[in-house]
Parts: sequence; C-alpha cells; structure tokens
Amino acid sequence: MKVYLVGGAVRDQLLELPYNERDWVVVGATPEEMLAQGYRRADRDFPVFLHPQSGEEYALARTEVKTAPGYKGFQVSYGPEVSLEQDLLRRDLTINALAMDESGCVIDICEGQKDLQEGLLRHITPAFSEDPLRLLRIARFAAKLGCWGFRVAHGTHALMKKMAKSAELETLSAERFLKEMSRAMGEPQPWRFFEVLQRCGALHKLIPAVAEIMGSESAGHGAQTAGGMVSALKRVVPVSDDPQIRTAVALFYAARNQPDLAAWLDEIRLDKRTGELLRDLLQSSSVQTDETSGEHLLDLVARLKPRQQPERLEGLLLAAEAIWPERMEWLKPDLTAAREVLLAPLPERLAASELRGKALGDAIRSWRLDCLQQLKLPRNNL
Repeated sequence: MKVYLVGGAVRDQLLELPYNERDWVVVGATPEEMLAQGYRRADRDFPVFLHPQSGEEYALARTEVKTAPGYKGFQVSYGPEVSLEQDLLRRDLTINALAMDESGCVIDICEGQKDLQEGLLRHITPAFSEDPLRLLRIARFAAKLGCWGFRVAHGTHALMKKMAKSAELETLSAERFLKEMSRAMGEPQPWRFFEVLQRCGALHKLIPAVAEIMGSESAGHGAQTAGGMVSALKRVVPVSDDPQIRTAVALFYAARNQPDLAAWLDEIRLDKRTGELLRDLLQSSSVQTDETSGEHLLDLVARLKPRQQPERLEGLLLAAEAIWPERMEWLKPDLTAAREVLLAPLPERLAASELRGKALGDAIRSWRLDCLQQLKLPRNNL
C-alpha cells in the first residue's frame, strides 16, 4: 500500500500558496484493509475514508467511465490493481493532476508543472467534456489563480464552448451552481468566474439574468469585460472577504431588473442572508440625493434592525460602497447617523412620559428626527 498527496495541496505548495486541506490517494489497498487500519467511511458511494487521527480524506485510486448524463453519470472502479497514473488521468486539469510521495518527490504525468510555470488552465483529455461541473470548476480556478496570471488555454476554451452548447449543461442544478459560485466569490478575483462562463457561452444557460448584465458573449476568452458589475466586484474585494457580501454585489445588477424578485431568488436558490442583503441594497437604491428626508433615512435603517442585527447595516455599507462609491460619500454618514439616533437612549422626558401608544411613538419619532437633523447640520454647513 502506497499513499500520495494529490491535487490542490500539491498545486498550491508548488505555487507557494497557503492551503487548508490535504487530499490523499491510496494505491494497492482494499476497503477492508482501510477499515482494518482504523479508517472510517466518508462516503457511501465512493471509496473515500477518514484518517483515524487527522480526519483527512484518503481515497482509493479509482477510474471513472461515463455511463449516463450529468456530473453524477459515472461508473467508478477501484481496487488494488488501479495505478496512481490511472487515477491522475481522470482528473480535470493538468495542474490538479499532480501527486507527491512520502519523500516529497512530485509525480507529474500530464505536464502540470509546465502549465503552472506558464499560468495555464488546461484540460487533460477530451473526457473533460463529459462532466459539466468542470465548467464551473475551471471558472472557479480562474477566480482563484487569475491574480497570478493564470488563464484558460485556447484548446480548453474551445472545448468549453462545445460543452456550453450540449444538453449536459442542463443537468447542473441551481443548488450546484450556487455552491460553486459561492466558493468562487471567496477567491481573489471573483469576477473572473462570471467572465469565463460568459465567454464560453455557458452563463446564459446557468443564470440568464447575470449573463444579460455581462453583455455579449462573443468576446474572446482573453478579453477584459467592462461594466458596473465587474467594477463593483473589483471594489468590494479589498474591503470584504465575505462571500455573501460579494455575491450580493455581483447579483445586485441582475436583481434590480427582476419584476418578481422573490420568485427569482427562489429560482436561483439564494441563501436567506444574501437575499436579505440584496433586498436591503434595492431599498437603499431609492435614496438618490443628499436631500432625502430624515424620515426616509430612519425608516430605512430601522428596517435593518440595528440593535438586534448590527452586522446587517455593516454588510449593507460595504456592499453599497462598492456599487455606488460616489453616492456613499454622503449616504454613508447619513445612514450611520440614523443608526446612532435609533440606538441612542431616550431622554428622561420621554422615558418618564405619561404618553402612551401612538402619542408616545409620535413623540419619540419627532425627537429622533430632531437628533438626526442636528447630526447632519455640521456636514451640510461645510
């Protein structure tokens, strides 16, 4: 039995990048032998086991044969007779088909190290096209490695264009697309996820509303995409690494064009927090000038529940500054002032007042409006 470190950990180690997870391939072993050594099953369908001490995943070397449509339509074969080379050849990209033995020697049968040096995302064999999920993965790797100059190889881009036209792409669920998109939003250049999918023609099938925002898909795969969405993503990256905030920024431009926002969010299976932030951004877009009434500002911030959910306004401010950098120069101080007023303790005359119900509510609102106006006066008089 031989054990090899494989995939992303080897790739990132050679690129001198940090990595959080390590995956291992075991050659020459059976499931029974793995269980006898204390490993635990990690997957019901695949020969993947958890190490008894580290909890890391150890997979038996395996091969895959396409037997049905979709990214799950593969027959998996494994056993002690499957070699490391066979296992590596089933992988998606050359830079992910690298292995390292216990002595630190790199096994590279697909010229992955050469592509690392040249900054290329290149498929290994034409079997790349059998798995539609690989379109999303290569787009995510472009988002991860683009800042180091990585780009999609011309031959791989041509194959991706064929994949985008095939019925295989329709087997990808909205949940699977959202999962890969969310992972890409946590990478250094999240906008490249959308650019790569747009240029190969897949984005309009996966999320048409965003494809419309991205513009024509006829641009070459090495071209730069312009537009508000990409520019906003580039602005939010330095100030927030939160994938949900970045996702809200990316989807805002498509969301504002939806006649039925709730139906669209349900269609793309967006999580609750990101959907909430999108709605907050759309509400904030109604504030067009710095002459907006104090009542409007107070109502807007009150909706965010600043006392119960303080992080909600913080997320809105980060996303909004990326979308409307000039407008937020005056809107951010106004929203911050409204939060201060809403969180401020009531004066004694109101706290001890005999007013009740609507009368008390009106008095509190009047006091808060006066406070907000006082906070805004110094800036308005500059």
